Amino acid sequence: MPAPQSPITLTPEQVEELNKKLSHMRHEINNHLSLVIAAAELIRFKPELREKMSATLSEQPKRISNEMTAFSVEFEKILGIMRD
Repeated sequence: MPAPQSPITLTPEQVEELNKKLSHMRHEINNHLSLVIAAAELIRFKPELREKMSATLSEQPKRISNEMTAFSVEFEKILGIMRD
């Protein structure tokens, strides 16, 4: 991923927007990780829920990846980083 070849300047609004998007991403990832922990605990204490909770567990990595990708796209766009 080529970075800009010259210094860039961000406006206070752009910094604020990036910070909001970063905060949103952290919040969403923490939510997904909380679901992983809850599902693991339920499986541990109620093995009969294993099949149902397995679905919840298996969905979370993709959701976390999607959150990270969405933030990365915005971050790269604002900083002028081009994807190959």
